Amino acid sequence: MPTALITGATAGIGAAFARRLAADGFSLVLVSRDAARLEETAAALTLRYGVPVGVLPADLAREQDLARVADRLREGVDLLVNNAGFALPGAFTEVSADEEARMLRVHCEAVLRLTLAAVPWMRSRGRGGVINVGSVAGFFPNGTYSATKAWVATFSASAGAELAASGVRVMALCPGFVRTEFHQRVGMDTSGIPDHLWLDADRVARTAMRDLALGKLISIPTLRYKAIAACARLVPPALAARLAARVEH
Repeated sequence: MPTALITGATAGIGAAFARRLAADGFSLVLVSRDAARLEETAAALTLRYGVPVGVLPADLAREQDLARVADRLREGVDLLVNNAGFALPGAFTEVSADEEARMLRVHCEAVLRLTLAAVPWMRSRGRGGVINVGSVAGFFPNGTYSATKAWVATFSASAGAELAASGVRVMALCPGFVRTEFHQRVGMDTSGIPDHLWLDADRVARTAMRDLALGKLISIPTLRYKAIAACARLVPPALAARLAARVEH
């Protein structure tokens, strides 16, 4: 039975991956800061799908917790989904430097170190996959969050190209607005976002697994968001930043 480790696994896209992979017969290792919710999620998945589900409570911004998750990955998993992440309210000049640095640790350092921890076991077997969850926001210059997601896309594409011949696939998943708890947690007003821009988390996970199987380096769900990402690459950065700010606020 293949094994998948998912960070940020108790809600949103992470929970959608857990459901999808359990249905596909994966045993799971779920990582999240909320130990109680982890246990509830694991019990529900085991009951519904009949697969083994382990839990690993961890705050990936903390060195000792990140090291524990990396150690588990070195024991071997067939798929790693780096999904843990968060946003911060307000412009980067209005947020403390400590919180901005914490975001960099979770979105960038944790993704880097967990990918590096997982890959050697996969390479030794000539198979395996890593999905690093980025965002279409990474194609727009709009604060630290967007910058970290741009890093996720660039790093994943580079790692995926480098490892392609080994049988190990690395891919960045870059969705747009997904109906999850994400925006409520940061207090973001989403009332002005048109319905056609919202994505379903389960569909996002299905698309990601398909694109990983196809060997894509970047997965952008739906033609609409593919077009938005393409336009972001073509317009001047100042205009892209203004467009992103209008959508967000």
